[in-house]
Amino acid sequence: MTSRRAFLTGLLASGLVPSPSWADAGDPSYLSAAKTPEGAYVLVGLDDVGAECFRIPLPDRGHAATAHPHLPHAVAFARRPGRFAVVVDCRNGATLAQLNSPDGRHFYGHGTFDAVGELLFTTENDYKNGVGRIGIWDARQGYLRVGEIASNGIGPHDLRSMPDGTLVVANGGIDTHPETGRQKLNLDTMRPNLSYLNSDGVVLDQIGPIQSHASIRHLAVREDGLVAVGMQWQGDNSNSPALVGLHQRGETLLTFGNGTDLNGYVGSIAFSTSGELVAATSPRNGQLTVFSAKDGAVLQSFAEPDICGVAGLADGFLATTGKGKVLGTGMSPYSLTKSIVAWDNHLVSLVR
Repeated sequence: MTSRRAFLTGLLASGLVPSPSWADAGDPSYLSAAKTPEGAYVLVGLDDVGAECFRIPLPDRGHAATAHPHLPHAVAFARRPGRFAVVVDCRNGATLAQLNSPDGRHFYGHGTFDAVGELLFTTENDYKNGVGRIGIWDARQGYLRVGEIASNGIGPHDLRSMPDGTLVVANGGIDTHPETGRQKLNLDTMRPNLSYLNSDGVVLDQIGPIQSHASIRHLAVREDGLVAVGMQWQGDNSNSPALVGLHQRGETLLTFGNGTDLNGYVGSIAFSTSGELVAATSPRNGQLTVFSAKDGAVLQSFAEPDICGVAGLADGFLATTGKGKVLGTGMSPYSLTKSIVAWDNHLVSLVR
């Protein structure tokens, strides 16, 4: 007798039963990790005006998440130097898989799916050898680890899938080790870079900032392959260079954004959905700045304590703070919601 699971699998394969979608999870537009007043950690789905669609418990503090491009599944990553990532069904909070970093590794808090959702890529620290790796996990096999490639740098933090199916990796250049926590071990010799890789790990392009102490940390990718870069300065903040950048493969890196005004630290970066604007946040300085994606000109800037998460809207951005606020930007900033949770570093847009 055919099992119920096999029967349902056959129906799904035949197209007679629709696949689950993000609409079944409350139709969220964004994901963010957060901390509740009771000290619990959660993954939250948010709609376009910052209202909660769901809240799912996490085993520890989360950093960023990535969403499956078609199914209502999300992967929540532990904050560096965490060793777990949890795959959850956002319809009901069920844990579909728990990823554990291999021995001698930890995650960096970010990951990305390929365009069809078959493979998941994760940034990892091979701290025994002091190099960065990209883990490869097969979603079709229950997130089985099926390989890895070199990140071609030290301290890979963020990575994104490019429109052509390749990867772009933010190699921050900073060597760390779990035995010394978040201590930076190689500031005198750090060499950050932005690396473009194919799935076999072949370097297609690589570029570094002019200043070697400008650690490349966070990325956003526009539909035409333009990459926005957020950096963090590892020197005296009074001498910080520009820490926001735009890069197209094969070209030079355009940098802008007064690093001193950002207190030497970009926490998150995003394109507006139109692609015409770039926003960078600095939680250390409590500031969000909106730039032109054409030439880097400052278009808007406003202060909000502990602002960090940011993601695109059609004519502006949605942003979150560690104080529980969800804010919108358009012609002027406006407050949307106030939550009892403390939002963590990143607000992640769902791919539609």
